[in-house]
Amino acid sequence: MSIDLNQPVFLERRSYRQRRMMDAVRLLPVIGLLLWLLPTLWSVSDDGGVEPVKMSQAIIYVFGVWICLILSGGLLWRYLVAGGEMPAPLDADATSEPE
Repeated sequence: MSIDLNQPVFLERRSYRQRRMMDAVRLLPVIGLLLWLLPTLWSVSDDGGVEPVKMSQAIIYVFGVWICLILSGGLLWRYLVAGGEMPAPLDADATSEPE
């Protein structure tokens, strides 16, 4: 049996979208971590004419990111649940005819 490499692989749309949603769910903590670490790069000194960031603004930013992560996680979960479950793989017992 030969495999034609020029023929595109068909992926069912529903399972493809669910897999991409699961990829987004897995990537969400990494994005959150990067956004939470962003305030460490902000200038805290008054050198060079740069106005320092106030601590209250940094705390508002951190909690704003936290709320956005919660909301985006909830939305992704809602889309995953609404899309249905992943199709179960076929096994030998399921394909055999009843006796």
